[in-house]
Amino acid sequence: MLTTAIFPSRYVQGANALTVLGEEVARLGARALVLESPSVARELGAAIDDSLQGRCRATVEVFGRECCDAEIDRLKTVVAETGADVIVGIGGGKAIDTAKAVAHFCGLPVAVVPSLASTDAPCSALSVIYTAHGEFDRYLVLPKNPELVLVDTAVIAKAPARFLSAGMGDALSTWFEAESCRIARAGNMTGRCGNMSAYALARLCFDTLMEYGPLSLRAAEAGGVTPALERIVEANTLLSGLGFESGGLGACHAIHNGLTVLPQTHAYWHGEKVTIGVLAALFLTDQTPAMVDKVFGFCEAVNLPTTLADIGLGEASEAELCKVAEAACAPGETIHNEPHEINPQVVLWALKTADAEGRRRKAVARDGKATAIAESSRWHLMVA
Repeated sequence: MLTTAIFPSRYVQGANALTVLGEEVARLGARALVLESPSVARELGAAIDDSLQGRCRATVEVFGRECCDAEIDRLKTVVAETGADVIVGIGGGKAIDTAKAVAHFCGLPVAVVPSLASTDAPCSALSVIYTAHGEFDRYLVLPKNPELVLVDTAVIAKAPARFLSAGMGDALSTWFEAESCRIARAGNMTGRCGNMSAYALARLCFDTLMEYGPLSLRAAEAGGVTPALERIVEANTLLSGLGFESGGLGACHAIHNGLTVLPQTHAYWHGEKVTIGVLAALFLTDQTPAMVDKVFGFCEAVNLPTTLADIGLGEASEAELCKVAEAACAPGETIHNEPHEINPQVVLWALKTADAEGRRRKAVARDGKATAIAESSRWHLMVA
């Protein structure tokens, strides 16, 4: 059986990596279309201009906030008008996916500069296309990975810590889905099975999250770059990207896609919804009680959602959850890579079971806190 793994051509990571952006982009072209998310344009535009100056000419466009066909078409027109020979995407996952899609349709190289470590989008030969209203539309599988991925961890550290947590939620799915694909001998994003390197990288991603996740979050909350933060940024960006793409996707991302049909979830980040997919998948794939406890405990430690209420679905009806389950099981969805048959009914059961477990754990934590406060008050009264 043929196996296949794919990788970006060049990966650069470290504090102040943005200072070498011009040097790196000049390897790829002389006239760049630079797509910046609104926050990047506002906060980093001057630094980006300084880095590119003297290295290549640049036309800057501000991203329209949704990776959809209309935005891609708008930017294709800009490429034709400016004669750009390289695309640079700087921002979050949707801005990056848009830059990759535009580069693909225009036949140009692409450099990716994530401003957040919130998804594994930067390294992949894939763009997730949404409707103009934010609902999942389709995966656009690209013929090659980005020529350059440049990650400035000093920029990542300045972002709200919630983004790093969301990235850990996305990365958390990597090993579970790759393992399902390995067992089922299901295809990865190339359509072929992964190899031992892909599965090993997926496992390294999981182990890194478990060991360094909480420490990295403390660094992000303080706005500092530490070894733990560097490890988690690499896990969220490179290891997760390589692991999902060359290992394969499964139930976690399919359930995420199903969740996007409910507008109540649109205010929550990709990785936060993927986390709910991970927790539901634990009850689809017959994980041990120890693993269920470990994953829920990790999510609690790094501020990831553990209940449907945490992603806006606390009042969701049975009919709405059925829509989620049905969308997750649509023909061609990655949930069918799981090593056993799955249908909307079992997805619904898994979602409700994961939600019940999350609510149970929150209740236990509240009761424990209340007991501790009561005991503390009692002790102070005794001393007084």
